[in-house]
Amino acid sequence: MLFNSLAFLVFLPVTFILYWSFRGSKRIQNIIILISSYIFYGWWDYRFLGLLAFSTLADFFIGLALEKKKTEGVRKKLLILSLFLNLGILGFFKYYNFFLESWIEAWEGLGVNFNISSLNIILPIGISFYTFQTLSYTIDIYKEKIKASKNLINFAAFVSFFPQLVAGPIERAANLLPQFGRKKTFNPEQAIQGINLILWGLFKKMVIADTCAIYADSIFNNYESYNSGTLILGAVYFSFQIYADFSGYTDIAIGVAKLFGFDLMRNFNYPYFSRNIGEFWRRWHISLSTWFRDYVYIPLGGSRGSQWYRIRNVAIVFLLSGFWHGANWTFIIWGAIHALLFIPLLITKTNRKYLQTEGDNKVFPSLRDFSKILGTFSLVTFTWIFFRSESVSAALEYINRIFVSPKFDVEYLPVERFSIELLILLAIFTGVEWFHRNYEHPFRGKFRWLKITAVIIALLTLGVYSDYQEFIYFQF
Repeated sequence: MLFNSLAFLVFLPVTFILYWSFRGSKRIQNIIILISSYIFYGWWDYRFLGLLAFSTLADFFIGLALEKKKTEGVRKKLLILSLFLNLGILGFFKYYNFFLESWIEAWEGLGVNFNISSLNIILPIGISFYTFQTLSYTIDIYKEKIKASKNLINFAAFVSFFPQLVAGPIERAANLLPQFGRKKTFNPEQAIQGINLILWGLFKKMVIADTCAIYADSIFNNYESYNSGTLILGAVYFSFQIYADFSGYTDIAIGVAKLFGFDLMRNFNYPYFSRNIGEFWRRWHISLSTWFRDYVYIPLGGSRGSQWYRIRNVAIVFLLSGFWHGANWTFIIWGAIHALLFIPLLITKTNRKYLQTEGDNKVFPSLRDFSKILGTFSLVTFTWIFFRSESVSAALEYINRIFVSPKFDVEYLPVERFSIELLILLAIFTGVEWFHRNYEHPFRGKFRWLKITAVIIALLTLGVYSDYQEFIYFQF
């Protein structure tokens, strides 16, 4: 079920009314959340509900055993079992064909042919997200950072919580799981905050992301026909598309969770206002980058040890991050480029240079900071070319056509939406985000209702309405 669908427009108020009708019983409320979450997930494909249930039951009982057993050897075997089950399921559904085809291609390069057919495997939606969420649960129990949940309903609701089930944020059990054990009291202010986030997220998705997608898709799918200027514009459109799409989903997810009395972690903090790649990764997909920091980078040694080990650890994290996104060499190269951009900052110890929001007390950034923001955005946009392209060869050809024979003539794009108006809209959107960069959404201050009205009008007049406009990160 999509947040921007008619089905969800019916699903949300029905679930909301049922949930708060039983505000005197947290157990019934959690059962309602659990059933609603399985309906939400099963709306896409009910066949994979069993997979979600299996992952939930496996980690619930492994968690109990981890807490009960005191022998280190036994506990380590239980952790390995959790890793094997979770990563094994994820690996089969997401990476089986990738490894098989890569293996065949490698042997064919040596002149050895294999007649092995790949499988027609459907990737379960959200599997990368809920797998990492349950993995962090068992790892944290093993490290004795949290206690195992004794309540299966609470734990199952935590794993399948529908606002963030299919595209995050990837929550930690220490933050989200205890919230299912607390009695909920309806908080009107929290609900209003939630509605504001939902409205802003829908604007990002339906007006910004889906409109940019029309142009980005047209350019990337026919890049051989366009000149340098159009190809650069296509990459910029995709940069705005993926940011507005993913952060828009997160805003909606956090907003919907607030309607039910839950607080989810922030996943985006205006990443395109970053002044270097290090700052970008503290602001982009925060739940994933902190997950890799805590469960991969630090266990590898983190920033301890020699310079070489630190560089190695960073490279591993970025390569795994790229591979997490999809079974294609384009994602691995995307991660590798980000590693190459980050490592010089690590060597010069400037990767944590910018820890505060740029120009906190300034209306506009300084010329120096503006040039850094523009430079970082340009580098990130360049890497998105690999992320968006169907293959490495397509990405390289796209880049080649930009630099080899640069032409910047205005070209006609065979799409029905506006063109110059979109650039103006993106400029306005960027300005709105800049002036509200210290807040989660722009609906604040004395012009709050004017802003809300403008966004609603934009949704009604400029929004892309379709039950097929999925969020980009659903495929991961």
